[in-house]
Amino acid sequence: MGREDELRGREAEPEDLLTRLAGGLAHEIKNPLSTMAINLTLLEEEYSGARGGGEPTPTAKRSLKRVRTLQREVARLDGILDDFLRFARGGEINRAPADLVGLVREVISFLEPEHEAAEVRVHVDLPTSLPLVMLDETSLRQALINLMVNGRQAMPGGGELIVRLERFGTRVELSITDTGVGMSEEELERCFELYWSTKKGGTGLGLATVSRIVEQHEGTMRVLSEKGRGTSFTISLPLLVELARRPDGEAEPDEEGPAS
Repeated sequence: MGREDELRGREAEPEDLLTRLAGGLAHEIKNPLSTMAINLTLLEEEYSGARGGGEPTPTAKRSLKRVRTLQREVARLDGILDDFLRFARGGEINRAPADLVGLVREVISFLEPEHEAAEVRVHVDLPTSLPLVMLDETSLRQALINLMVNGRQAMPGGGELIVRLERFGTRVELSITDTGVGMSEEELERCFELYWSTKKGGTGLGLATVSRIVEQHEGTMRVLSEKGRGTSFTISLPLLVELARRPDGEAEPDEEGPAS
């Protein structure tokens, strides 16, 4: 391909260029945010009297309150940038044969302290063995974390989170179900929309990122929800397994129903 053809090829991908530029900008914003966070921590120590060991003055207490407000906003902006960067990197996946059961267990273990603190009881139903799945483990791990955290946040007073993995022939279905607040019909229709969120301070990128990651894994996703009763997200992914065929071409029985 000549230089002219190469340039035309680059011009034909404006969305990719915009994503790279936006991702670079987000990284540049995170650097001064990190500096602000460090200096706000130093100010907090100074105004709280932590360095001198004395009781802060009324003026210092008022300043301390303002500093902590700024710290919360810096942390919120940092979280928004993290969500955006995860979404912007969505096109960069590198799939390889992987153990989905092991990955699910790893995510559950990683989130266990937060679930316990929120009084969320996790029920797990996983098969003892399963064929490998073509996964980008980093991106799918993030998708699972997003869904489980989303479920926990939907149960502010505690509740139950059910994680189930079932094989259906040459596909596997992973469902994550909570007993939380549920969604209205409008919320159900719009929950995967980019930048749409019902959460205070939500970015509207979490479920949009999950949806894109699943699509990149040649998977499908569905959601069921009822207001006041909870929500269930189900991801269906193809397994790395050859279709076993009988001589007459009819599928083997295990292709017609779940198997563990």
